[in-house]
Amino acid sequence: MGDLMLSTAIFEDVRNAFPSAAIDLNTTKPYREMFSTDPRFRSVEAFDFKKTDRNLAGMVRWVRSVRRGNYDLIIDLQSNDRSRLLLSLVRLLSSGQPVIVGLHRRYPYHLAPDKDAPAGFIRQQQAVAAAGINSVTRRPRLFVPSRNRMRARELANAHGLRDGRFAILLPGSNAAGKLKRWGAHRYAALADALSREGLGPAVLIGGPDDLEECAEVSALAREPGSVVNLCGQTEILDIVPLAEMSRFIIGNDTGTAHVSSAAERPMIVICGPTDPKRVKPLGDNVVAVQAELGCVNCYLKECSHHSCMALVTMEMILDRIRSMLAA
Repeated sequence: MGDLMLSTAIFEDVRNAFPSAAIDLNTTKPYREMFSTDPRFRSVEAFDFKKTDRNLAGMVRWVRSVRRGNYDLIIDLQSNDRSRLLLSLVRLLSSGQPVIVGLHRRYPYHLAPDKDAPAGFIRQQQAVAAAGINSVTRRPRLFVPSRNRMRARELANAHGLRDGRFAILLPGSNAAGKLKRWGAHRYAALADALSREGLGPAVLIGGPDDLEECAEVSALAREPGSVVNLCGQTEILDIVPLAEMSRFIIGNDTGTAHVSSAAERPMIVICGPTDPKRVKPLGDNVVAVQAELGCVNCYLKECSHHSCMALVTMEMILDRIRSMLAA
């Protein structure tokens, strides 16, 4: 999710570079609905390379789909082994077209950034720059249908949430990245502190992997009304208008944080085992907080002490919030 949200800024730059072109998006099935009404794209194609399309027949269907598009330009913003293999087949079977842009200087890409380009969003920017596309968008760009805006407003009204009078907390992470979580007890204490300072309530948002964590935050909070748990009640595109209504957002390194950053509200992202330079959501409205510790950015899945999160105190977060609000 995080990588996809970074790519939405590139989508915007590509559309601005080719305002009259027919542009199609090729993504995976879980994200088709996010872009089904996006006016930047003529069509959205989705394949499931983890299940139904992971075999040879699925690869053949993908290659045929791309060749039917008769594209002049293909931009591969993943450039992993699978996409390289698929695009190698496209290039071998095509005569002259299309020009293929990727993130690495190797076959099948005609254009790519320098080999020393930093990973992540900067490498994506340099890849499209190699194709003459001016990359100037600095935050995620999502198009939210009116249906999702109405759903978000109904949720807010149902829970008595007033514009600019609540905070959003994102306590979860994907199931494989639990070391990225600051901890339910800390988020609960933060929600109570926000309530005492008149900055609450704290609204919890997350997906299926976050249900238990958000339920624990809600159970541990002691101040009456300090927490409103909306985890599991939102679609992805409901999150943006809810975030737009909020006063500020605090979360872990999680896909939900990247989605929320499209709202341009002040945001704090708490990092521990992952590098803020690589994972911080786009936008100058977002700041990352990380402990000063030798073992940060380890990217481990298991840890005996989890000091990188323990050393990020609630007071550190509250001080950042006060500074943001003062600014």
